[in-house]
Amino acid sequence: MSGPEAHWRAALAEGRFLLQRTAEGTAIFPPRVAAPGRGEPTLEWFEASGRGTVYSLSWIQRRPPAAPYNVALIDLEEGARLMSRVEDVDAGALAIGMPVEAFIDRSGEEPILLFRPAGDRS
Repeated sequence: MSGPEAHWRAALAEGRFLLQRTAEGTAIFPPRVAAPGRGEPTLEWFEASGRGTVYSLSWIQRRPPAAPYNVALIDLEEGARLMSRVEDVDAGALAIGMPVEAFIDRSGEEPILLFRPAGDRS
């Protein structure tokens, strides 16, 4: 893998959550070579706050005994939207509009960006 996605994944491996922004300051995700719709290659990397709000969600039911998991669209404070999971929350508590914060999960082969309810530092 090379290019912007490789740069983004390398930052995750270092414990950093980066986004890109256009010359006008619009945050974008996923990582790209050029600004969407215009093709301008002047994108700047910056450290994301990690704060966001659940925009939409769905629970995926798996065959028992595997537990269900969620897939959520998260509106980041910076303005970009991305797909992830919200951990440490059950189906009854996870809701559209819930404030969340990002964390980097390093339990697998590759680090991944996940979210948890805001304020939960466990």
